Amino acid sequence: MAGTTTGRDQDRGNTPAAMLWAAREDYAREARRGRAGRDAASQYAGRMDRVVHMVVEGARALTATPVAVCALGGYGREALCLHSDIDLLIVFGGPIGATEERFVSAVLQPLWDLRLSLGHHVRELSDFGEADVTNPEFLLALLDLRKIAGDEAVFDRLAARALDPRYMRSALDPLLALVAERHQQFNNTLYQLEPDIKSAPGGLRDIVAVRHLRLLRPAAASRENGVATGRLDEAEDFILRIRSVLHLHSGRDLNHLTHELQEKVAETLGCAGSHPHHRVEALMGEYFLRARGVVRSLESAHRAVRPPATDGAVRRVGRQFELTAEGVRFIDLQRGAAQPSLWLEAFRIALEHGCAVSPQVLDCIADNVARCTADDFVSTEGERLQLVKLLKPRRGLYARLSEMHDCGLLNRIFPEFAKINCRVVRDFYHKYTVDEHTLLTIRGLESLLDPPNPGRRRFGSLLNEAHAPELLTLALLFHDVGKWREADHAQESLRLAQGMLDRLELAEEARLTVEFLIREHLQMSQVAFRRDSEDPHVIAGFAHLVGTEEHLKLLCLMTLVDIGAVSPDTLTPWKEDVLWRVYVDTYNRLTLGYADELVEKDPAGLSVLVAGRPADISEAELLRFLEGLPRRYLSSFGLGAVYRHVRLSRGIGPDEVHAFLAKSDDVWEMTIATLDKPFLFSNISGVLSYFGMDIHRGQAMTTPGGLVLDVFQFTDEEGFLEQNAAASVDICRMLEDAVAGRVDVTTLLRGRLKSVLHRRRKHTPPIVHVDNEHSRKYTVLEIVADDAPGLLHRISRAVSGEGCDVHLVLIATEGKRAIDVLHVTKNGAKVSDEDLNALGRRLEQALEDRDEAR
Repeated sequence: MAGTTTGRDQDRGNTPAAMLWAAREDYAREARRGRAGRDAASQYAGRMDRVVHMVVEGARALTATPVAVCALGGYGREALCLHSDIDLLIVFGGPIGATEERFVSAVLQPLWDLRLSLGHHVRELSDFGEADVTNPEFLLALLDLRKIAGDEAVFDRLAARALDPRYMRSALDPLLALVAERHQQFNNTLYQLEPDIKSAPGGLRDIVAVRHLRLLRPAAASRENGVATGRLDEAEDFILRIRSVLHLHSGRDLNHLTHELQEKVAETLGCAGSHPHHRVEALMGEYFLRARGVVRSLESAHRAVRPPATDGAVRRVGRQFELTAEGVRFIDLQRGAAQPSLWLEAFRIALEHGCAVSPQVLDCIADNVARCTADDFVSTEGERLQLVKLLKPRRGLYARLSEMHDCGLLNRIFPEFAKINCRVVRDFYHKYTVDEHTLLTIRGLESLLDPPNPGRRRFGSLLNEAHAPELLTLALLFHDVGKWREADHAQESLRLAQGMLDRLELAEEARLTVEFLIREHLQMSQVAFRRDSEDPHVIAGFAHLVGTEEHLKLLCLMTLVDIGAVSPDTLTPWKEDVLWRVYVDTYNRLTLGYADELVEKDPAGLSVLVAGRPADISEAELLRFLEGLPRRYLSSFGLGAVYRHVRLSRGIGPDEVHAFLAKSDDVWEMTIATLDKPFLFSNISGVLSYFGMDIHRGQAMTTPGGLVLDVFQFTDEEGFLEQNAAASVDICRMLEDAVAGRVDVTTLLRGRLKSVLHRRRKHTPPIVHVDNEHSRKYTVLEIVADDAPGLLHRISRAVSGEGCDVHLVLIATEGKRAIDVLHVTKNGAKVSDEDLNALGRRLEQALEDRDEAR
């Protein structure tokens, strides 16, 4: 890239606009070649300097006050990409008056006219007497201060104050706090499937943080054991090359390496592979390798400037190890390198003493692990027992396993796990690589040792009751190894686990437990969120699959942490409650049984309802209301809800709707009583979608007399109910209009479906699966489709159009896709094969033809 303004710039006129255009053209050309790394960013910043300098000189005559214009942040570091912010600091040597304000305007306005994204600060030199700890971002930005134009004396005085030891001391704590806060936003892991290459752990901001720590504490940083400066520069160069392509293709300051852009970046950077998928894997593999080195360097620099609180003493542990501020160290490094059996012992000691494994040990293992095989770690019974015991859930297990993974030891002990190293699987909802998702499940298990709330404490009690929780950790390590290829990953994981189980020589019962957990790790989630978990037949089938109380406890815990490791927002309190109910019902089935599950009515339940009824409800009215409702109604609703339903059903006339709305935590529940008519469920769900409700579950029950009781559970993501006092009245009025046919719900949804958000989305083909075996009473339809407002309305309308009745709906949203599971009947029975063919065609048409619902 050209480094001067001669030639290309002068051909178009030596103006700021011409200079900027030429600089951008040259940078874009390098980006298209995949070469716009550190050098290109530095040269682009230099040419931006000349643009700013020219503008500043043009305005200089407007003020007699000495002034310096400086670059801050990434611009100050000369790490400027095509659409990066231009962060400027304008500092006056004296008071700011009207002429100084005109100068500022004369500098900023031309730069805005060039469509530059400016971040600017205007200060007097006297403002820098004390460090402004209330603005930590600005305090840190001053560490990258660089003069562009103006008075040299003003800049020198500013730089002397900005680099004053008082400023330096004031910047350290804010820097560490900002890093911790930023990492928390990414669940403290760098292994994001679609990483923010600027802000995520291991990204550009972490590289800057390492350099700032070394600047703030040079003496301490000189002792840190992170990657060498050259390797940090190489990581920055690689990430800047990625960022240049993101900016080029998006036309804006984009730092989110999405699945769609990964293919473009991989191709531009010339990543190896004959297929786009292989090139993306090569790209992301190198990215994670670089990011991992950055994180290690940051951790090491952090330890150097803020050593762990210890008494400073070095304690000896046995003959081979010592405990230091850095963690467990080898006393004799040469012996440690030669004896792999000592490596696992180092991790055992670290877990026992609640400390880290030192960089000395980790580097030693990384340098020597390649010469070992899996058998080297399990050659004796003692070694096999030690390895299994190491996996017992306890505080620090996730951190130690992560260290083991990063230094290569975990992949040597379990070579099957190496197959998913940095494995990127593009699905609807997972946020992390497969190996990191697996380790995060173990972090979730560890968190149950000190649960943050009562909801988690109930699951924590299961972990405390487990006879061999280390088997659960072992199963978690292997539950997704089958994702190394496109296949039924549960069965492939089980196949790969056989080698590990052979090496460990587990007792038969322990082996069967691990095999069961790996093979069936998806089943409890299926029952909880894709089947009618309140159907005794479903619970009975699941209980038969589980077989024992111990298996149930371990599988429940596995399901909980597996869902929780998908992304920070996936495991909601509502899902926890549903999962817990499935556990309790299945536990009761295993221990007590359902002796009366085939009885049409529940005499015991009815007697309790009759005895506890309030004075305003007669026995006759109560029994009349309950007549013909399914038995699961009695187990689904408490006494207060049943009596409320009785009152709701009173005096309903044609086209009338009686509704009740309540909230529990973040989930709303609306109960609707009305008289039956075609497309009723579809219209009600459509109205809720029209008001922005995200439906999770819907039940529909009908009596022989034509009374319909519909119960919907949903969340109000847009805040309509919270922000509008009359919201419930508006929804009920619209429901009544929809039931009476005064409004067309399909027309209501048209605007939401045509929104820019949904029109621009890349659509994927829907999937319709029919199950006529799982339930004795219902046909189960499982539909996977792009999530969109009114999706349930379209689906249930198609079902009603074939003369079928919807009894229960379970909805799961996974990323940008929705999984709707409907339990339906036709004429009171399962849908016949012939009718299913017609229903399937109608559903596929409704899902594929998006205009059909408009």
